Amino acid sequence: MMADTGQPAADYTIDELIAVCIARQVRDGDHLAHGLATPLVAAGYILAQRTHAPNAYFASAVGQGVVYDWAPLGVARVEALWLGKALANASFVTLVADILHTLAPKEFFRPAQVDPHGNFNNIAIGRDYAAPRLRLPGSGGIPDVSVESSQMYMYVPRHSRAVFVPRLDFLSGMGYHPARQRGSGPVYLISDLGQFDWADGTMRLTTIHAGVTVERVQAKTGFPLAIAPDLHETPPPTQEQVRLLRDEIDPLGVRRLETLAGSARRDHLRAILASEGVLGPESPPQP
Repeated sequence: MMADTGQPAADYTIDELIAVCIARQVRDGDHLAHGLATPLVAAGYILAQRTHAPNAYFASAVGQGVVYDWAPLGVARVEALWLGKALANASFVTLVADILHTLAPKEFFRPAQVDPHGNFNNIAIGRDYAAPRLRLPGSGGIPDVSVESSQMYMYVPRHSRAVFVPRLDFLSGMGYHPARQRGSGPVYLISDLGQFDWADGTMRLTTIHAGVTVERVQAKTGFPLAIAPDLHETPPPTQEQVRLLRDEIDPLGVRRLETLAGSARRDHLRAILASEGVLGPESPPQP
């Protein structure tokens, strides 16, 4: 993990902490893959590039482009980052099946379900595929990437027993699975409660965020958690990291959409779109 420098921030939000923890996993020169509708990941990648990893490259599912430059996050203008600044483009199938595995990119996935061994599901909730309780966005290129990758990372903005389950309804991403022949399962996960790894192929709690207890994390996890012997509190963001996120990388607060739910998420989305000139006047979103 990349060590922080600078004064710790006294005032930060959970979305900012998650973005900073994502940034800490990035190394200079990394090839980074970025999926759809994951602004927390985009914020973390750009933050890393603006601080300790200036030579990181992004490969994005938006426009299937490889990007070195960056732009502030948006919703109506999300293409400004991935399309307007692409160095090269390819079809989604070509990118996933032919290109990504040659780059060995580091990628953050957001699982709808994840089991103790890092296998995950983004297909559907409910074991009747024809009539699930909830149809999810789908696996995209996850089955192609996860069977070979050794650089799978995860994030869960809202930690719950509905996400961390003892058994998946469907398998779309391969973790530490008996059928694995190449690569490895995921190496890291950040949630709104703590950070985790997969020591010996089983999910393990390594840090807890300020104000969180081990008991709370376990109560919100649907299987027994291993606990790292050096468990400690997650280091807070620095003042400069928070300033970059709020003032330059994501002044509209798009990253917050992943930590909000229900009416709060709807209202924040409308405020962002109003600020972008897509809707009528609304109160501006708070960073």
